[in-house]
Amino acid sequence: MNHSYPRLGLVPSAIFAGLAALASVPAALAQDSQRVTPNQALPLTQAWDKTFAQSSKVEHHKVTFKNRYGITLAADLYLPRQPTDRPLPALAVSGPFGAVKEQSSGLYAQTLAERGYVTLAFDPSYTGESGGEPRDLASPDINTEDFSAAVDFLGLHKGVDRDRIGIIGICGYGGMGLSAAAVDTRIKAVVTTAMYDMSRVMAKGLNDSLTRQQRAQTLDRLSQQRWVDAQNGTAMPGPRILPEKLDGEDGEIIEEFFGYYRTPRGFHKNSPNSNGAWTATMPLPFMNLPLLTHIAEIAPRPVLIIAGENAHSRYFSEDAFEAAAQPKQLLIVKDANHVDLYDRMDKIPFDTISDFLAKSLK
Repeated sequence: MNHSYPRLGLVPSAIFAGLAALASVPAALAQDSQRVTPNQALPLTQAWDKTFAQSSKVEHHKVTFKNRYGITLAADLYLPRQPTDRPLPALAVSGPFGAVKEQSSGLYAQTLAERGYVTLAFDPSYTGESGGEPRDLASPDINTEDFSAAVDFLGLHKGVDRDRIGIIGICGYGGMGLSAAAVDTRIKAVVTTAMYDMSRVMAKGLNDSLTRQQRAQTLDRLSQQRWVDAQNGTAMPGPRILPEKLDGEDGEIIEEFFGYYRTPRGFHKNSPNSNGAWTATMPLPFMNLPLLTHIAEIAPRPVLIIAGENAHSRYFSEDAFEAAAQPKQLLIVKDANHVDLYDRMDKIPFDTISDFLAKSLK
């Protein structure tokens, strides 16, 4: 693949966001006065609009809560239907990067609610039905905080045992979840699947292929873009995350993501990866703020890290596993690629996840 900037701008941010500098608004603009105010209701869709079938074994409710920055987040709360006279363990679920709760995270949440957990699949700040302006922004700080805000919500729910709350992060939100658990000791267990370290890939490129010169050029380009955005009073969007159609020269990784986000398998109108773009300066804070610096401090709380055997992202999981402290577990799923772990029920190791959580949240 040609690693010049114009070509990189066409690559999905979930793959090469750091190389391409695809994306969104700087962290400073993420906290401005345009965001949803505390008394402003979010326009939530009440009809079932997920990419997966609704289960008769769980109750589903739309809910909202606020994070530490005052941004209102939208989420789907899944509750087991079987009666119980005691509070249940709970899970906050989010990801992949650029996805929404109607996609993979909702599937995980609903499936684990069937297995006895109160689960919360949430849209990250600035994405989907959640609040925050400008839209389609990502932040290593704010999106890590979103996990802790979800734990706030779950811990206040009358049906939840607040001493038994875990989190699941998928793709880029695997890295955000590990980052949250490193500082939020209320999180008692962490599961990641198909993990991406978004700060690493934006700072160094996929497989750490970004040269020092390319990084310097990218930082200069994004810094200059801030003048343009400041002059215009708005954040300029970057190029589409995924092409509208494949041209036969997109490459295997883009085709893999396309096969989920741009087809009926996983398409959702609210998902930036399905039909949108980040704004142009989004990578700047990720390129400067490593997410996984302190993950060894999650211990003695347990971590389960899951990756596909054939996933292009596998090295992120293996390196995170090496950096984490015991107790930890690494599971490589045979014959699975990165996207298989989004929705392939025959590939996602839900039995292993359930067993891990049952032991970790007892």
